[in-house]
Amino acid sequence: QVQLVESGGGLVHPGGSLRLSCTASGGVVRANDMAWYRQAPGKEREFVASFTIAGNPNYADSVKGRFIASTDNAKNTIYLQMNEMKAEDTGVYYCKHLWNWGQGTQVTVSS
Repeated sequence: QVQLVESGGGLVHPGGSLRLSCTASGGVVRANDMAWYRQAPGKEREFVASFTIAGNPNYADSVKGRFIASTDNAKNTIYLQMNEMKAEDTGVYYCKHLWNWGQGTQVTVSS
């Protein structure tokens, strides 16, 4: 049914910024049913950010103060603004809606 497409990944320098987008198609999604996850090579997929029913974002401790998650309900899209990026932010970032996952977008932080 709902398909998720992430975009915005790429190579950035430490301290740089990157903005990810996830657009859902095939149905209207609710922000509180969506989230961002990431997975580094050889490691488990981990939670990054999500939204409460009230629309407020939740963040993993590792990204608090650096990342900003937001929504655009009219566009059926969620965003992840990543600032002050570190090498440990490297990985494949996935958009999630309920039990469905996007294909992921590669983010590499390197000097």
